[in-house]
Parts: sequence; structure tokens; C-alpha cells
Amino acid sequence: MPATDYHASFLGRLSIRRNQVIAMDGNHEQELEDLELFSKHVSECFTELLSPPDDVPFDTLLSIPWLRKLLDVFLCCEAEFKAIIMMGNDSFQISKPPLDRLIPDLLDRSVKALDICNAVTNGLDSVRHYQKLAEIAASALEQKPIGDGQARRAKKALNSLMLAMSIDDKDCSAVKTTERSWSFSRRGVNKDRSPGHFRQVAKSWSAAKQIQTMACNLVPPRGAEASGLASPVYIMSVIMVFVMWALVAAIPCQDRNGLLATHFPVPKQLNWDQSIIGLHEKIGEEWKKKEKKGAAGLLAEMQKMEKLGHNLMEFTESFQFHGETDEKAAAHAAELAETCRRMEEGLLPLQVKIREVFHRIVRTRTEFLHALDQGGKSSAPLV
Repeated sequence: MPATDYHASFLGRLSIRRNQVIAMDGNHEQELEDLELFSKHVSECFTELLSPPDDVPFDTLLSIPWLRKLLDVFLCCEAEFKAIIMMGNDSFQISKPPLDRLIPDLLDRSVKALDICNAVTNGLDSVRHYQKLAEIAASALEQKPIGDGQARRAKKALNSLMLAMSIDDKDCSAVKTTERSWSFSRRGVNKDRSPGHFRQVAKSWSAAKQIQTMACNLVPPRGAEASGLASPVYIMSVIMVFVMWALVAAIPCQDRNGLLATHFPVPKQLNWDQSIIGLHEKIGEEWKKKEKKGAAGLLAEMQKMEKLGHNLMEFTESFQFHGETDEKAAAHAAELAETCRRMEEGLLPLQVKIREVFHRIVRTRTEFLHALDQGGKSSAPLV
């Protein structure tokens, strides 16, 4: 069954159960079945991300289409997770152990995820800057025949591109981007304030440390908790940390040194973990291949752009006008232009998708805070 059909079927089934107002404590077998289906769906979604279909040539690991699929998976899993936890709108359920401890941890993790979303959105400005420089070079080198003026123009653009892409992580935000580096304030998602209250991020803020903080208290449920609602909370936490980690690995962000050291404490006996572990390992391998430690990000289109840029730099540096077209350089220029075209088509939808994830996290966090507050009131002793 396709992921979208499975998603609709899963949520429809939970909706029926909610309308029937079946108490979860009295229907433990049904609850276990739903949890098993949720973990199975998570496994299927991430397995497809690990091994995308061969008939999609540009849907490679850490490409723009791949990242959009990753965010779609996050949104899909998040909706199913919330449906399980909030079944029957039973606010008292999440105010009882162990959810009274685990849900606040998840909400704290979600605030850090909002910071990551903002940092990645800001990093996309750098990616657009790289794209524009590459477009200038490709346009100049697509002229037939190439003259001295076109070669000089392409060389200048390529020099700027290579310099911009080699800037150290801590200076990534300074690469001719819009000055809007923001961090999400905790007060901005407080139930007493409207979402979207921002403060400017400090220069000492680190994307890698933010991710590591999100993962540091991520502990798998044990004993009886492993078969209850603690399990989907843990699964959703792992998904959130992994998705944010992958975004930071792909897109330029402020200070990503040490990102590769992020540890995902996922027990190997679980049925949904292997695909996430596999993706973590594959992305880690790509990171290690970069001598610059991924300074400009591992976005597949940027990797392609950088490789073609180096090839074309060699051509422009040794260029001598002779009235003929260099076929190899022309092919590289055409490939660079095609890469820029795909980026032009994909960057805005990716930014929109990140914004959708941002607002979904805000909305879910608000709903859980409200449920915790209501659960606390309902469990309070009468005076």
C-alpha cells in the first residue's frame, strides 16, 4: 500500500475509534495493534528514503526532492503520532506517568527543532546565492563561440562561487545572505502568547550543539513502558532529531562542527530502526568524504555544482580564444545550467515545506500544552 494511502487509512481507523469513544485502558490489545502499525509505517517510509525508486533519476540522497520527501514523512508520522497520543481527546491520559515526563521532554525538543528550521531557512539564502553565481558562469560559457569577455565573466563568477562554498561553517551566515538569522523564543510557543515570537540568534549559537542537545536525553523505553504509549513518543523523538540532523547536514547552517558525532540511541532489535540507522550511516559516509567537513553542506545539487565548477575553472584559467567551442566545457556548462534549473524549481517548494514543518510543530506543541494543562486540572484534588 502506498504511504499516502496507508496514512489516510491509519488516521481513518483512529478517527472511527475516537468517535466510538473507546477508553484506551479498556482496549489494550487494540492499542498494541495501532502501535505496531505505526512503527511498521515508520519503517516503510524510511526504507523508501534509504532506497528510492530507480525510476526517479534526481531523487538521490540529500537532494532537494529527497529532502522534501523526508519532510513529508515527518509530517505524516507526526500526524499519526498525535492521533495515537490524543486518542479520544483524553487529556488526562497524557498527564499520567510515563507521558507526564516524556511529553514535556518532547515539547522541549520541539522548541530546539524550531531553531533548526529557522537556521536551515536562513541557510537556503546561501544556497540561492551559490545558484545565482553558477547561473552566471553557465550562461557565459553556453555562448557559441566563447569569447574572452564570456570567459572572464565565467571565471569571476566561478571564483566567487568556489570562495563562497569554502567559507568556514561559523561564517556561513555572512555569505551575502538576507540578515534574518532568528531563533525561536520559548515564550513564542507559550499558550499565553501567539506563536511566532522571535529573537535574534546569538553568534555563539551552534547547529551541531543544538542537535546534540536534542539527542542527549533520548532514552528508549524499557520494561512495561516499551509496549505502551511511551514507544510512539520515543519513535517520534528519534524521527524529529534525525530529520533536523539531516537538514543541518545538507544545508549551510551556523557552526556545524561536531555534527557527525551525534549519536542516535536506537536499539537494534526494533523493527523500525534499521532504515534510520542506515540513512544515518550513509549521510555520515558522505560527510567524511568532504575534506572541508561539509562546510557548504551536503546538498546533492551543491555537490554537483561544486564538481562542475572546478572543472569549468580549469577551462577558464587556460582559455585561449580560437573561435571554436570546447565540447567538454560546453557539456559541463550545459550540465551546470540544468543543475541550476532544478535548484530554481526546487528551492522555493523546499522552503515552503520547511515552513509547514515549523508551523506544524508549533501547532502540535500548543495542543499538547493545552492537554497537559487540562489533564492537570482534572487530576487536581477537589478543595
